[in-house]
Parts: sequence; C-alpha cells; structure tokens
Amino acid sequence: MAVIELSAGTIDYQDTGGDGPVVLLLHGLLMDGSLWDAVVPELAGHRCVVPTLPLGAHRRPLPGADLSLPAVARLVTELVERLDLRDVTLVGNDTGGAIAQLIAADPTRTERFSGLVLVSCEAFDNLPPGLTGRTLAVTGKLPPAAFKAFMQQMRLKPMRRLPLAFGWLTKRGDATTARWIRPVLDVPGIAADTVRVLRAAFADRDLLVRAAAGLPAFDRPAVVVWAAGDRVMPPEHGRRLAGLLPQGHLVEVPDSYTLIPLDQPALLAKVVRELTA
Repeated sequence: MAVIELSAGTIDYQDTGGDGPVVLLLHGLLMDGSLWDAVVPELAGHRCVVPTLPLGAHRRPLPGADLSLPAVARLVTELVERLDLRDVTLVGNDTGGAIAQLIAADPTRTERFSGLVLVSCEAFDNLPPGLTGRTLAVTGKLPPAAFKAFMQQMRLKPMRRLPLAFGWLTKRGDATTARWIRPVLDVPGIAADTVRVLRAAFADRDLLVRAAAGLPAFDRPAVVVWAAGDRVMPPEHGRRLAGLLPQGHLVEVPDSYTLIPLDQPALLAKVVRELTA
C-alpha cells in the first residue's frame, strides 16, 4: 500500500504500476480497497489504482474534512491529477458507482477518463439503497460512541449475514466484510468520520437523480454490470443507466449479489478487459 496527501488528508491506495491501460477501482460505504483483491490479479497487464476512500472502513481519520459524496468524488479526481493518470477507465461498485456517476456527469472533470464501468450501484432515487442503506441511514444519526456500540455486534458472522447488514450484498465475501468493520471498532476517529459520511451521504436524496441527467454527456465507452438477482440495487436501474450512456450497454451477472467483485470477480474482470481493449 502507498499513501498520498490530498487536500482532505492522507489516504491509502494500491498502485500495481506498469504501462498498461489504467483502471481506477472505487469501493462503497463501509468498505475499503480490498473489495477488488480478487479482481486485480485478473487484470494482469493493466495498471490498477485502488484507493481506500474515507467511506467508513478507512484507517486514517480525516477530522474536519467534507465527507459528502460530491466531496469524495472531488477527492478521486484530485488523486487522478496528482498521480497524473490519463486515459483512465473508471470502475465503481456500490457507492463507488455513485461516486463514478458524479464524476462522469460533470464534463469539467472527465478529461482524464476514457471509459466507465458502473457495477451494481446506487442510482436515481435509490439513496439510501434498500434495507442495508436504510439501516445505515438510521444508525448514522447516532452519536459516534453509540454507532460504534451498534457496530460491535457485526463482529459476529450471523449478524453480518442479516439482510440489514451485508447479507444481501454478497453471497461469498463474508471474510472480507469482517475486515471492513474493524476500523470503526479499533481505530480512534473512524467512528466519528463514518457518522459524518453517513449523514452527508443520505442528506441529499436527489443527488443521483441530478447526476443521471448529466450522464448522456459522457460519450465514451461504458458498461453497466448488474447482478441479475440484486436485492439492494434494482436491476431496472442498471437498464436505465445503460440507456442513458451514449455508448453504454448492459451486462447482467448471474449468481451474485451487489458486490460482484467478491461474488464474480473473474467475470467482472473479463468485462473490464473487453472495454479497455
């Protein structure tokens, strides 16, 4: 892991390096860059850049920083500029896909991006998304100490597998989700950051409705990859997103929930390789 100092503070990121096509991989709320651990090896020959964004499973607190979704989107574009990345294929899953939409919908911020892959993510009015999102929206209103106390029960696998937790997000990735809850419980300052993230993320329910209106301006290759049996992100939203993107098309993934990078990493990597080719 490398670190970089950005305007909001220090973040961790992985950079595989090399001269191949650049792929920037974004994770969602209460997740870190390990969401992509099984995808990156499948993208041999690509330069994969995987930041751990300040979305609740980060390990470097950012006290006082704006942690709204638009601010995190600005942080992503700042990272791209600081690393001088060009011709970047932007890939986002879960809330990472929402952040990718905010970037793709703003023509002033897409100069360095050559492609887009949206992977089962929040869109349109699905904010907060499903039962999982509604649970986070409610618990995010708690004081940080109370939120941390609520999260203690997520140490137990039966609790993590409930639909209100990670149960409807992944079929196979429980070991990874167990890792994601540790920073809130173990690292000072992360619970407070996470409460701020959740409150800001769900304060503007129309944010992605407005972003969708700007997606037709992204006239570069794009793929929308959606879990056919998704219970958190409506499959209809995948079809709508693909229809909004001028060069977009839809790929439906069987035997997976929202977190396709955990449930079907090889299939997802194949889609990314085809786009970058």
